[in-house]
Amino acid sequence: MKLKPDTIRQRDRQILCGLFLSHFDHAALEYLGFESFTEACNTLGYALQARPASIKNYRDELDPYFPNPRQGWHKRPLRDHCRRIMDDYKEATLAQLGDLIKELLSPVNELDSLPEVKRVLTHRDGSESSSFAKRLITGRAAEQYFVSNYEQMPEFSGQSLTDTTLWGCGFDFKLSTAENDSYCAVEVKGLRARFGQIQLTELEHEMAGALTNRYYLVLVRNFAEDPFHTIIRNPTQCGLAFTRVTRKEVRFSWVANVAK
Repeated sequence: MKLKPDTIRQRDRQILCGLFLSHFDHAALEYLGFESFTEACNTLGYALQARPASIKNYRDELDPYFPNPRQGWHKRPLRDHCRRIMDDYKEATLAQLGDLIKELLSPVNELDSLPEVKRVLTHRDGSESSSFAKRLITGRAAEQYFVSNYEQMPEFSGQSLTDTTLWGCGFDFKLSTAENDSYCAVEVKGLRARFGQIQLTELEHEMAGALTNRYYLVLVRNFAEDPFHTIIRNPTQCGLAFTRVTRKEVRFSWVANVAK
């Protein structure tokens, strides 16, 4: 059984998601925090820069080999690349395979994927697992939806894309043209349903106010059914009513005396 994520190829990651959904059925949805297979396929597909239908197709192809209520592709032979993944991972438990998928797709700090850190961050009520889908939708899945679709958006057509998600600059993407030194900034937010609440960090709100018409908020909505997007230009000066929320966090530090 292979559980090391470092060398897992892109297509194999998609097959692993299909295998997990096929093998563990509704328990797999619950483990990752999804409410339906449609939501799972949409979110996992976009997060992996793949078509949501690809995740569903891999699940259906593997369904005849696991106990679940679906018939799947029972009249078609299993393709070699799917059989290889099934043979390598079919003995994995729900937690082993589920945690591997979380590690492959983690939309937050890489430390979250370390087993010893995950144990510390997991709340006693299990909310770490149930929040994974939400974090994935508001993070990687929504961002990859934008990467896959921005060229078809009139506001950004013909512009080159720079991923700034790790820059800590107050937006996720920078778009520009070779003919113009100016650029526009895009912050992407995801919503599980058609409507919901979004949150800007202090830096994102500050940059939106500074860049005004060059700052765009792209809302990727309705991952639960059929994702679509809404583009909001100059979000702090439009119809959205942002309310400042102050949170106080308690942080612990550890001290020790160093002897001579």
